[in-house]
Amino acid sequence: MNLSMTDMPAVVRKEVEKLEETLSPFMKKVSKYAFWSFPLITFSVINLFFLLFFVPSEERVLAVLIFYAVLGAFGMALSKEAKLQRKEIQKKSSDYIIKRMNKSDIVPDDRKEDYIARVRTQPLRSVEHFIKFLKEEDQIYREQWFGNKN
Repeated sequence: MNLSMTDMPAVVRKEVEKLEETLSPFMKKVSKYAFWSFPLITFSVINLFFLLFFVPSEERVLAVLIFYAVLGAFGMALSKEAKLQRKEIQKKSSDYIIKRMNKSDIVPDDRKEDYIARVRTQPLRSVEHFIKFLKEEDQIYREQWFGNKN
């Protein structure tokens, strides 16, 4: 998650780091799958193209064609798995965020429900909503305990 942590309060930064820690094993797996899928597919398509269109039919070897086709299929399978893992990351992220929001005793229930509804309806922006929630929680906490409006 490429978030600018410099302008976040320490409490928010800590919570976002916990979220990233929870998701990091999945993100590493997705990165590996995506990293290998593109070169495999590209290499396979280029070689199949040259074998099928530029190499005379007498010189083509069926085993080589099958090898490149399998290589391309493997790359596509990795790409599909990366896509499925991204969806799983999104789901785990939303689940973590909703669980954390429900734990809060500081933010009023109606505000919590509003943020939870936003996370559910806009899952791609869930981290953004989470950060806003955490900032609001921190502000309410500071106002309650310190009378500070910062």
